[in-house]
Amino acid sequence: MNVSAHIEAVYAEVCRRNAGEPEFHQAVGEVLHSLAPALHAHPEYLEARIAERVCEPERQVIFRVPWVDDQGRPQVNRGFRVEFSSALGPYKGGLRFHPSVNLGIVKFLGFEQIFKNALTGLAIGGGKGGSDFDPKGRSEGEIMRFCQSFMTELYRHLGEHTDVPAGDIGVGGREIGYLFGQYKRITNRFEAGVLTGKGIGWGGSQARTEATGYGAVFFAKEMLATRGEGFEGRKVVVSGSGNVAVYAIEKVRALGGTVVACSDSSGYVVDEDGIDLELLKGVKEVRRGRLSSYAEAKPKARYSERGSVFEVPCDVALPCATQNELAGQDAGALVKNGVVAVAEGANMPCTPEAIETFREAGVLFGPGKAANAGGVATSALEMQQNASRDVWTFAQTEARLASVMQSVHAECRATAETYGGSADDYVLGANIEGFLRVAEAMTAQGVV
Repeated sequence: MNVSAHIEAVYAEVCRRNAGEPEFHQAVGEVLHSLAPALHAHPEYLEARIAERVCEPERQVIFRVPWVDDQGRPQVNRGFRVEFSSALGPYKGGLRFHPSVNLGIVKFLGFEQIFKNALTGLAIGGGKGGSDFDPKGRSEGEIMRFCQSFMTELYRHLGEHTDVPAGDIGVGGREIGYLFGQYKRITNRFEAGVLTGKGIGWGGSQARTEATGYGAVFFAKEMLATRGEGFEGRKVVVSGSGNVAVYAIEKVRALGGTVVACSDSSGYVVDEDGIDLELLKGVKEVRRGRLSSYAEAKPKARYSERGSVFEVPCDVALPCATQNELAGQDAGALVKNGVVAVAEGANMPCTPEAIETFREAGVLFGPGKAANAGGVATSALEMQQNASRDVWTFAQTEARLASVMQSVHAECRATAETYGGSADDYVLGANIEGFLRVAEAMTAQGVV
């Protein structure tokens, strides 16, 4: 069988059956077009049609979410949960509340989650969910009522051995609390392992809040170490200013680097002295304000609503905001300004053109399914603590997180070399290693 032709046929069929979902097409294409060496080496996976099967979700749930705003007016949103693959464990992946959420977005996120979760080695499957509800500008009461309505439908599909959501964009500790409370109320069970990202006092894990940002930095640290380098004295640019970005900034600073710029949906701020983390947290987490307030509070900082944060010269870039935020033009600017390494803290933040630019320029590039696996890895550690009624210290959990990220990095390099690529080809290594782990389980479990 002509493997390349087979892959193209599978991709064409995915696009046909999932029309109008460009992000999903992009995510599937990136994985499928890496798999030829693996399928040549494992013809049994061709015979079992693993590639075709893994691209089709096991279950897709779409539902209405009615709720009442503070003026007493009924509102309605749409909820989603795509349970993509349970070959390695219960479905695991976050919930995103954002106006851009649609079925294609959720499917792209869920598909990425399959391989990301496989790379952690922590026996979790892949899924994702969310709603087109926007928490911004909503009162606490409105957010609570929405979360309760959302969970009133979703609860029937969840369970610690079935599907375990977490947070994502627009879903933090506040929303997880409301969702968990409603699940507990409906089921009459304190099933701690059904959601992760919980509060520390009621089943949450130390270091979970920090995990995705820390993990991306740990992965970038490992990449830099392959060239005998580190963060010490490096200038770093981080896109975003939410949870992932904030804790990426924190860990870069701890490792001796200086984050000189970050962004939000309105613009970006440049602070050559280094982003003031306490001021940033105050603006974004306490006051829930815009980055322009940061520049107003710190006269030396410069705020811009035009251009891209990736135009700021740096040694390391950490895109930590949202999908397809870093385009080919941005990648070109980073390369021109001498960037050494790029690690994706968000899900698929770099376009295919940007990735190709980095690879052609010899820039170390860590794809999201490897570089941002720290969040879901620590969610799995939270599930482990819930199952054993145990509580770990921050240091214990962070050490496990660092160990997982080191392992993911090493496996990506080793797999890339095994299948004919450069050890620095983390895209090839992550896609093939994640696929092989899922394919082995799927083959063993039969056609289900």
